Amino acid sequence: MSESLSERIKILLADDHALLRSGLRLLIDSQPQLTVVGEAGTGVEAVTKARELQPDVILLDLNMPELDGLGAIPLIKKDAPHTRILILTQHDDVSYLQEALKAGASGYILKKAVDSELIMAIQTVMRGDRYVHSAMTEKLLQQIDTQTSAKSHSAPDPWESLSDRERDVLRLVALGYTNAEIAAELFLSVKTVETYRMRGMEKLDLQTRAQLVKFALERKLLE
Repeated sequence: MSESLSERIKILLADDHALLRSGLRLLIDSQPQLTVVGEAGTGVEAVTKARELQPDVILLDLNMPELDGLGAIPLIKKDAPHTRILILTQHDDVSYLQEALKAGASGYILKKAVDSELIMAIQTVMRGDRYVHSAMTEKLLQQIDTQTSAKSHSAPDPWESLSDRERDVLRLVALGYTNAEIAAELFLSVKTVETYRMRGMEKLDLQTRAQLVKFALERKLLE
């Protein structure tokens, strides 16, 4: 016995290519648990249809006339808060994926894989999970690996290795304060100031006050 319309997952198609929408409708309507309830050819129309039809899922292209997909997402989420937005696009750039998910999309799938993955993607977002096309997941992981590698190979800032007290003492040294004046300013003993000064200079690999002043000026530590 076939499922009633109310039991099926209601889909809204939003793409400016009528031929693609026709193909998607045939694919989706061939699934007993899915049904297409409307179509939109522009971003503005997608927002309007989403508000009127309150679909379970909207397949939304990024390249849309009048209003692009990224701009339509927050408007759809406002007017149809329970609708899951599944981006269906040809863009395989990770920046588009990140922007779409940040805006509120539940999934991101490439048009070139629509036949094999679309039904799975719809079912996944309907469960409340996110769905990202496998090729995009791989690209995202590669970007994260590259960023992590760049951070791990960047030289650590020696100033960050200093304690707060060492920084306070060296700032005052660079400004021309004597050890006794620094001790009075920071409520420390002269001996303690000398220890902080020596330890901080060693960590920065500096030998003279002139080198310390140059270091501080380059980092704008005296402003």
